[in-house]
Amino acid sequence: MKIGLISDTHGLLRPQALAALDGCEWIIHAGDIGTPEILDALRQLAPLTAVRGNNDHGDWAEALPHAAELELGGLRLFVVHEPAHLPADLAGRGVRVAVCGHSHKPRIEERDGLLLVNPGSAGPRRFKLPVTVGLLHVERDQVRAEVVGLG
Repeated sequence: MKIGLISDTHGLLRPQALAALDGCEWIIHAGDIGTPEILDALRQLAPLTAVRGNNDHGDWAEALPHAAELELGGLRLFVVHEPAHLPADLAGRGVRVAVCGHSHKPRIEERDGLLLVNPGSAGPRRFKLPVTVGLLHVERDQVRAEVVGLG
């Protein structure tokens, strides 16, 4: 199973991001979406789970949860926008992957049996940080994360 990870679009959904996420069986947006149209476009590619970021406002954003826990391909995931809001007991709850955004810095880190993934920012470039999305590759009980640069 291939799961697409995107965050911090801030109202800009690049064609390169859509191309990178094409073929995913599920997409997760880790907040700071910007507009509901971005969610609509992502839903055209695959089922979508999205959480609200600190810059998401309005009725459409109020309908989004601050955090989400889901199971895909036998893998339990937790999604929240800000890394500071990750609960400390995720591994104990059976969560294998935690996805967050906010910093615009892509990161893949294994910590105490928990895979932490920040797909970086797919929206407007911030400082000299790369523009990226992420992918999770799930096969049986194995999971591998990658960051994909959008050029």
